[in-house]
Amino acid sequence: DMKEKATRAPIGLERKNGLNNVRGSVAMARTMDPNSATGQFFINVKDNSFLNAANAPDGNGYAVFGKVVEDMDEGIAVLDRIAHLPTGPSPDGTITSDFPQTPVIVKSVTLIP
Repeated sequence: DMKEKATRAPIGLERKNGLNNVRGSVAMARTMDPNSATGQFFINVKDNSFLNAANAPDGNGYAVFGKVVEDMDEGIAVLDRIAHLPTGPSPDGTITSDFPQTPVIVKSVTLIP
């Protein structure tokens, strides 16, 4: 809904956790400052090795912290449906392209030890 949500203080980049930006992985979004991640994340719809610390020009990359599961095949099928939703500019014009024209809502997240 393009309404800013409250966040906690930014967290440090956890780039050396052994997890890579592969299809179905969930990673933290951030600004150019590698230690600026707060509440935004993204789900990789394809392998994005250029986002891994080992391949990033500055050596930072984007920290992966989760993955799509719940019968992995069904979870990936949902991811593919999301990836194929129509996109365009945001209603307020601040994002010029790639903004989902249908809201995508995460209904549940489970912490797996």
